[in-house]
Amino acid sequence: MSVFERYLTLWVALAMIAGMAIGVLSPAMIDAIATAEVANVNLVVAVLIWAMVYPMMVGVDPGALRNVVRQPKGIAITLAVNWLIKPFTMAALAVLFFEGVFADLIDPADAQQYIAGLILLGAAPCTAMVFVWSQLTRGDEGYTLVQVSVNDVVMIFAFAPIVAFLLGVTDIAVPWTTLVLSVLLFVALPLAAGVWTRQRLGTPERIETFRNRIKPWSVIGLIATVVILFGLQGQVILDRPQVIALIAVPILIQSYGIFALAYAAAWALKVPHRIAAPCALIGTSNFFELAVAVAISLFGLNSGAALATVVGVLVEVPVMLSLVAFANRTRARFA
Repeated sequence: MSVFERYLTLWVALAMIAGMAIGVLSPAMIDAIATAEVANVNLVVAVLIWAMVYPMMVGVDPGALRNVVRQPKGIAITLAVNWLIKPFTMAALAVLFFEGVFADLIDPADAQQYIAGLILLGAAPCTAMVFVWSQLTRGDEGYTLVQVSVNDVVMIFAFAPIVAFLLGVTDIAVPWTTLVLSVLLFVALPLAAGVWTRQRLGTPERIETFRNRIKPWSVIGLIATVVILFGLQGQVILDRPQVIALIAVPILIQSYGIFALAYAAAWALKVPHRIAAPCALIGTSNFFELAVAVAISLFGLNSGAALATVVGVLVEVPVMLSLVAFANRTRARFA
């Protein structure tokens, strides 16, 4: 892992502090960024989101989809967990905690926003960081690429309908035009640009060199987005710091629960560990770049939904590293 990836939680925490400081000391700057919108899409954040997503999409190899039949059980598990289970369990946990357990601690309007953000987070399985987790568990790199590629293709068609359905179930208004536009802008177009880039570069060596060159922009885009989000949310967090901890609770339960389900299914179906570990980690981790982008598009930069997706970024790395350690300790239990 690079220094940025290894200490991502630290950078995000520092960006949160910096954002709150800027929001308090220079609110005009944050407000100027927040008002730079066209068709409900913030132009500044759109550029930052592309900086985050595009380097990841360059790593998606359409040719790898031909290898799906090589180990169908791994693909079946990741697809079932990511698209038939995970979005719905995240929505259920969000409703349970913010309309039940935490109802007396959170304003109802804020609670609906946090639920929406958690739904967006749960409906977007990991794409890029899973290659890091796969490497740390000695996963099959080729098959990990297959799993990520398949999930990215499914995401283009499944993300918007699932999110719209779940937001509707929780009585949150769904601006369909903005939702579809977000998927096109932040999934379909970056994926098309990534495929075009791979074709232009040609050889795997040139592709890898190019990815390494642009990879830092992904982290820079993420950190800059977090600064802006927390610049807008700074006063809310200073007034109610416990809200970060409350949002983290369902995310932690979801992460460990989904990993346990996928990992146990892989063990029961006798999937080799080099495929089982990445298979479980894909569902556990989130495509938080997409979740952040869509939350901003649907609900605005200063929304509770956007804040909830950023909390997902904050807890991502420590949770995933703990699961990587568990997967490595239990390798001998697999065939």
